[in-house]
Amino acid sequence: MTRLTARALVAVAFWPCLFFFWFLGPFVLFLLSTTSSEVCPLLETRAQFLAAANDTLPMLVVQNLIYAVPIVCLVLWNRLSPEPARARHVATCIKLFFVAAAIGAVWDYGSSLTCDGYGQPFFSPAWRVTSYLPVVGLLINIPLYVLVFSLGRAYSTRDDITEDGVVHSRQDSP
Repeated sequence: MTRLTARALVAVAFWPCLFFFWFLGPFVLFLLSTTSSEVCPLLETRAQFLAAANDTLPMLVVQNLIYAVPIVCLVLWNRLSPEPARARHVATCIKLFFVAAAIGAVWDYGSSLTCDGYGQPFFSPAWRVTSYLPVVGLLINIPLYVLVFSLGRAYSTRDDITEDGVVHSRQDSP
């Protein structure tokens, strides 16, 4: 398999995952990972709220693993055609991703604990602060999305095509 073929296969995984998981996935996964509004009024004790919030943890893990696919694709692209400047940007993407994933997990877990206001008396007021985390997450995710998109575009563009559209034949090592 040539490097160009491997890069194309990574692109086939990267672009759908980026658009469907990163741009559409948060809406679906947030609905699945938090305690539903029908369940919240039925919870009456601290233990019930904790159990409902702890039930969201497997979905949060799956959500973050799915979100990691575009980052893994960037790492694979970087291994296929290493460039020091892009490697620093990929490292920045990885750091931003971990921060965004942690903030998103705390937000989802905290919103399950407080459960639309029903569970607030049972827990520390600090959990109410999690309602502000989507703003923080957005401030981190916007540069992350732009950086990942630009790196994906740079990596998935053939580098044997000049700006005027001429393809240079070049032997690609296997």
